[in-house]
Amino acid sequence: MAGLGSGRAGTHRRGLSADELGSGENQRGLAPGRMRAKEPRHASDRVRSPGMNPPKKAGKAWLFSAPFLLVFGLMYALPLLAGLVMGFTDMRSTDVRNPFGVDFVGLSNFERLFQDESMRKAAANTLFFVVTTTPLTIAMGLVAAILLNSGITRLRTFFRLGYYLPYVTSIIGVAVAWRLLLDPQAGLLNDLLRSAGIEGPAWLLDERTALPSLVFMSAWRNFGFDMVVFLAALQGVPRELYEAADVDGAGMWARFRSITIPMLRPAILFCGVYSAAGFMQFLEEPLVMTKGGPLNSTLSASLAIYNQFGFGNYGYGAAAATVLFTIIAAFSFAQFRWLRPKT
Repeated sequence: MAGLGSGRAGTHRRGLSADELGSGENQRGLAPGRMRAKEPRHASDRVRSPGMNPPKKAGKAWLFSAPFLLVFGLMYALPLLAGLVMGFTDMRSTDVRNPFGVDFVGLSNFERLFQDESMRKAAANTLFFVVTTTPLTIAMGLVAAILLNSGITRLRTFFRLGYYLPYVTSIIGVAVAWRLLLDPQAGLLNDLLRSAGIEGPAWLLDERTALPSLVFMSAWRNFGFDMVVFLAALQGVPRELYEAADVDGAGMWARFRSITIPMLRPAILFCGVYSAAGFMQFLEEPLVMTKGGPLNSTLSASLAIYNQFGFGNYGYGAAAATVLFTIIAAFSFAQFRWLRPKT
């Protein structure tokens, strides 16, 4: 009995109560009733951080990107580099069979480019087209977006589709339709003017009206894209800003100038850069509607380059294309610098 009693007493002395066990765990920084997690014995047993990219994952990423990189290199980067090199040669259509037999002419093509009267005329026409069509397209798109966002309540989907449909329609089809519409003898526009007692001009045959006609047609066709962008941006403007402006007594113009325009600044930047870069390359409109006439009044830079390649002057045309590419890149960079949000 004494031995049994001493055994129980020893067991009691070696045992710990739940409170004592919890206090010991608290002293070691553990929650009561919870055991310390077992530390991994080796570094390889530790869980890898999600932010780390194993070499295998990087290899898979490059593998999935390979088709795009291949297409981009063959269809964009390589032709761009070849065109840049071609601009410094005297390559013509007869040299296609032996492209490495051409002569290096340095900057002769670029010097000729700035002395060419037709190229200077094409540059002036392109500048006028971009400077007038870009803000006109943005303004038309912004007005349509504001009307669809707040003014028009019925048939809103119908108007959205109607405004956007010309943008997704083939430019060749649109140009042919407008050429028929502006025909001086049988065109619908001049027929309407005659019914009102007004003799309409020869829109595409007069130097004074040919290029402005292309400007209006291009703005009409492209403003639907800007409308969609602005409409999405307007729906993201917090209504609380307009409610606070109403409380302060701000009028419609003050709300538009102080709230709408600043909130749409990124959308305006995108539409401005995208539209200007596209209008600098306008080709189909004068090619289908006027052939660059009358008297080169609608000759664009892209159409002039197209004509040079058609004449077989590959080196000269490549030099002109290089200059146009440089101007587009510089103009886009300047727009980003000017319109980007100030932080």
